[in-house]
Amino acid sequence: MSTDLIRYDLRVQEALRGVVRRVLSDAAKHGISGNHHFYISFATQAEGVRLSSRLRQQYPGRMTIVLQHQFWDLNVDEHGFEVGLSFKNVPERLYVPFDALMEFYDPSVQFGLKFENVAEDEAAGDEAAEPEPKQPVASVPSLPKPRLADKRSAEADKKKPRGSGSEPAEIRPRPRAVKTEEKEKEPAPVGEKIVSIDSFRKKTRASR
Repeated sequence: MSTDLIRYDLRVQEALRGVVRRVLSDAAKHGISGNHHFYISFATQAEGVRLSSRLRQQYPGRMTIVLQHQFWDLNVDEHGFEVGLSFKNVPERLYVPFDALMEFYDPSVQFGLKFENVAEDEAAGDEAAEPEPKQPVASVPSLPKPRLADKRSAEADKKKPRGSGSEPAEIRPRPRAVKTEEKEKEPAPVGEKIVSIDSFRKKTRASR
């Protein structure tokens, strides 16, 4: 890709600053017409900015002013504009170069411009070291670690003999073998009449 020797980016920024200069020049000569009003943001530490030390301490990096009703003595030259404003009922006069502009916005028609100091951005980019690209790391799902109490109890169960310890070993009762003969020889319960098959046969023969 070829190098931009014409620097279109700087020329576009310069042209946009020219739009703001023209708009403010018309407002200084004829006033702001209709419902138009301007929000102007600028860098307070930029070269050529003039404002009181009180405002500079209150806004050390960026400041936004509104040109609508309460402003006076707006003067515009080739390099910037000067205006009087009231901040908490304290009159202030400040000068803003067009090179210090950061944003210009007219809410009545939703028109806005954003400015960048391309030369400073490029110098900062040259000084900053380019970070090394991070290599992708494969993620391995981690298994849940056993709790300390469970781990100790598992090791203790392996070492101690079966049936020892605080908990008694499980003793299963052996099934009792019952002989058929003993069952038949068991005495009959008192008060119950048991009729055997032999006696029933004898009674039947006698009745015949």
